[in-house]
Amino acid sequence: MVAFVAILVTMATPTPLSRLFTVLLTGVLAGLVLAVVALPGNLLLGFAAQAALGNYAALPDALRTPATPQRSYLYANDGKTLITTFYDANRSDVTLAEIAPVMRQAIVAAEDRRFYEHGGVDLRGMLRALVTNVTEGGTEQGGSTLTMQYVRNVLKTDPSRTAEERAAATEQTVGRKLQEVRYANSLEQRLGKDEILNRYLNIAYFGSGAYGVAAASQRYFSTAPSELTLAESALLAGLVQAPEAYSPIDGDADAALARRAYVLDAMAETGAITAAQAAEAKAEPLGLHPSEQPNGCAATAGERDGWGFFCDYLRRWWLAQPAFGDTVAEREQALRRGGYTVVTTLDPQIQATAQKQATSVYGYDNPRALPIAAVEPGTGRVLAMAVNRHYSLDANPDGQGNYPNTVNPLISGGGSVAGYQAGSTFKLFTMLAALESGRPLATGFDAPSRLPTRYPAGADDSSCGGQWCPANANPQWMDGYRMMWDGFGRSVNTYFVWLAEQVGPDKVVEMAQRLGITFRAESDANFAENNAADWGAFTLGVAATTPLDLANAYATVAAEGTYCSPVPVVSVTAPDGERLPVGDPSCRQVLDPDVARAATDAARCPVGQQSAFGQCNGGTATAVDRILDGRPVAGKTGSSERAATETFVGFTPQVAVAGIAANPDDPTDLVGSAVQARVIDAVARIIATAVDGQPEQAFTAPSRALVGDPHRPVERDPFADRSQSTDDPLSTFRRWFQNRG
Repeated sequence: MVAFVAILVTMATPTPLSRLFTVLLTGVLAGLVLAVVALPGNLLLGFAAQAALGNYAALPDALRTPATPQRSYLYANDGKTLITTFYDANRSDVTLAEIAPVMRQAIVAAEDRRFYEHGGVDLRGMLRALVTNVTEGGTEQGGSTLTMQYVRNVLKTDPSRTAEERAAATEQTVGRKLQEVRYANSLEQRLGKDEILNRYLNIAYFGSGAYGVAAASQRYFSTAPSELTLAESALLAGLVQAPEAYSPIDGDADAALARRAYVLDAMAETGAITAAQAAEAKAEPLGLHPSEQPNGCAATAGERDGWGFFCDYLRRWWLAQPAFGDTVAEREQALRRGGYTVVTTLDPQIQATAQKQATSVYGYDNPRALPIAAVEPGTGRVLAMAVNRHYSLDANPDGQGNYPNTVNPLISGGGSVAGYQAGSTFKLFTMLAALESGRPLATGFDAPSRLPTRYPAGADDSSCGGQWCPANANPQWMDGYRMMWDGFGRSVNTYFVWLAEQVGPDKVVEMAQRLGITFRAESDANFAENNAADWGAFTLGVAATTPLDLANAYATVAAEGTYCSPVPVVSVTAPDGERLPVGDPSCRQVLDPDVARAATDAARCPVGQQSAFGQCNGGTATAVDRILDGRPVAGKTGSSERAATETFVGFTPQVAVAGIAANPDDPTDLVGSAVQARVIDAVARIIATAVDGQPEQAFTAPSRALVGDPHRPVERDPFADRSQSTDDPLSTFRRWFQNRG
């Protein structure tokens, strides 16, 4: 009854008459309080216990088992390097032992001096606040205990409640206040004082966007709550009464100092500190050292500019994981409110090198880009994602679509980004399909300069009598009798178009999909689904892909046929220490290991190394061997039509890296063949960083069954006549076509 009447009075707008009435009423209330206090102790305890037992089970779940929102932390793979945090409310729980004792004492002195004496509701405190506020004409003191404030804070932030229910938790009504009193009393019967204090310090709002003492310590002083000094603690404790008004960052610094002095005096009055200590702390300057808590992927600027693209990839991955909720909205809420500790796969050193290399080829203000991805074979862990762009929502100058700022997934693809043509890097899929069909590495063909095919020519294709007729880029160096080793090493178009036709282009398309190539462009997806058997040009890399897909496909070969889904996390741990069942490699064998070993043996040729059988005789990326100082490495270059894009993929048993030079905004902007050497150099240097300090691993040689006899005479095919004919290509094609019947 006392609390009820006191609430009514404190809620009324003070006027001279009401103040006089209240003073008289206070005397009556004081008598009632004394009467209640005079009741036998056991009787009071009985009433309290009965109320608590009846009410605790009916408490909202959030009060019995706190579910307050906390920020999630994203770390690099070392578990220490912070990438960013995600939060709706900037807060993070800490234990009471992690909070400086002076901070605990300061909050008690400032907000609830009798905290360790009352049972959740302090009738004396409510009366004292009533008298003070009436006689002094303001609201200098409140009647709510720390326990009651905790109840209010939980109910107004409980994510399981509706917006209307959260708003009702702060309504100035008698019903709400009585509910708060009842809940506080119930909590006090079940929880110890230190537990309540700890919960309160972890949820209270301290202004400037900081919820809880851990966030406040970082926001105002860039320190941990365990390291707070007396003056710092008093300042923070003084903020909770009016966070925005007293905040020295967003509010009034003088008011903050005055409030700090009040708290220090209160601490001296409670005996927590001496008067001399209070005076000494009052004399200290504010001593602010504020810091912003990063929020989201766009907050990775500065020293970690560019890390946002990896962060964005992780966020997209997160939103697709059922472990974080049944819907995308629930998963987003889990990331921003769940308080997870996420150790990602990002390697800071590899990422730094990748970013340096990407920006060394093209600057941030260049419309052309070099997106790069690095993947670990055998796990699918994404080690780095870099591009010469700022991951930023800032506007670009007129006419500059994706540069220098963008949040589009230029490296991983998705949304409006379908990817880029990767040229001859797709010859790997043809070679794998051929090897899988039983054709050995020694499969020979006398490759002509131009090869008439059975596929109709497109509007922009080389044509021989209306049929597609691809040519070698450098006939003098590429033409002639080739096997898979030198056909791959010298990137002989006509050899691989012929090989794809022998195997079946649909088998080549299926192989690429098996290794993780995703057709994001609608035209590519339709061709793959409806016309794969006639997609002869697929082997030359005309379908769009991304550096991440390409790196992971080559990583599958590096891992001897084990495909692992790309994954951006090592572990995800909930606030209670439970590790969620996500992040472990998801792998399956998609190739016979011997097939993968054979393809790797041929892939030694492009990078200037030698196959296990001495059959390499030329490569398009021989600088790689020099940069890796002879360390076993394999890879493939790729140039799309008219050098619109230039690509290089390299791999060792420990890492696969792909980079594609392109203009993301304008496919008609040809990057030119001159940039290929720089792309090769960039990728090779990233590989060098990735394997630095790791033991050198050799590739396993394939079995003789997939090697074949390099010295066996070439098996003549009607195609072979074309390389020897002196007729024009059209006549050659007609004769060949007739011979085929």
